[in-house]
Amino acid sequence: MNVTLSDRHKVSVIVPICNVERYLGQCLSSILRQTFGDLEVICLNDGSSDGSSAIAHSFAAQDSRVSVVDKDNEGYGATCNRGLDLATGDYVAIVEPDDYLEPGMYGNLVAFGDTFGEPVDVIRAPYWRVFEFGGGQSQRVTCAYKGRVNPPSLPFSIGDGVELLCHHPSIWSGIYRTGYLKERGIRFVEVPGAGWADNPFLYETLCQTDRIAYLDKPYYDYRENGLAEAMAFASKHPLVPLARWNDCMDVVERLGVTDRRVLSAVMLRGFNYYQITERASGAATPDVVEAIDASIRRMDPDLVLSDVRISPAARRSFAEKVGRSEVRIDEFGYLGHLVSEGAYRIRTNGLAFAYLTVRDRLGRGRKASSK
Repeated sequence: MNVTLSDRHKVSVIVPICNVERYLGQCLSSILRQTFGDLEVICLNDGSSDGSSAIAHSFAAQDSRVSVVDKDNEGYGATCNRGLDLATGDYVAIVEPDDYLEPGMYGNLVAFGDTFGEPVDVIRAPYWRVFEFGGGQSQRVTCAYKGRVNPPSLPFSIGDGVELLCHHPSIWSGIYRTGYLKERGIRFVEVPGAGWADNPFLYETLCQTDRIAYLDKPYYDYRENGLAEAMAFASKHPLVPLARWNDCMDVVERLGVTDRRVLSAVMLRGFNYYQITERASGAATPDVVEAIDASIRRMDPDLVLSDVRISPAARRSFAEKVGRSEVRIDEFGYLGHLVSEGAYRIRTNGLAFAYLTVRDRLGRGRKASSK
């Protein structure tokens, strides 16, 4: 995309840092190589015990656009909020310090936003998923919503681009108008560690505006660990996924969202997180059982049981839990979904990756049926 960059804009890039010395140099270099010149890079060292702080300070010493804040460990949400408080740009971006950017990301997103005359509040894009293997080998594939966000007009409200709510939050694959965040009081939840604080931020930013823009070109390179990482996290912190989903539900209810497309997306996320929690923890402790039961009570059974993206076995298990075992479960809709998903994966990322995706989905369905 050819763009003419405007000097009317400044982008504040928030980089929350905690023990990432292996990747931080690549991350910061990719930010400073952006073709968009008016950047401020706010590095927030969240109590790192490795060499991350020294690396960030070395970049600050060489480039005046970089500043570093060293502080005690507060967690991802509180650290990003500190960055929001310090940001002076009219757009804000977030970059996780083990990821990296393509050079044209901010220039092209800002220029795209300028094509609409009136300011847009959120400009999103797809991203690259980077899988790293032994021996320095890696594979890069597009994310699951590339080519699938097709609103009838631009800018749009999230119901018309609901795919952005159905996958990884990927809040870093875009930019946000600073005035919009301040006007709406949008902040991160402040919880220990990473805490999946990106989930409620996703709903806060996308459900409060009808001025979202989407440019279907990936610029952000995200180091992918996928379901295995989510399961490992849930095993150590079993209450976190559902706690953050309940935060998302709080946002939806506070805003009075009635769009069934959006409600279906939040139900799907909640159902997925319930399954992650149940499989990772075995629902063995009273607090986990209580969290699962309370979350299930907040789910709309009609939306869950009619969602063909959820395996029939998993929906039957859910139906029993909510006393709806008499409901007929559509088997063929799920098969159609798998075929459609496989075709999409072949088209976007090749046959081998499509096979791995469908095999993973079928494996999850078999696990659900065994419980």
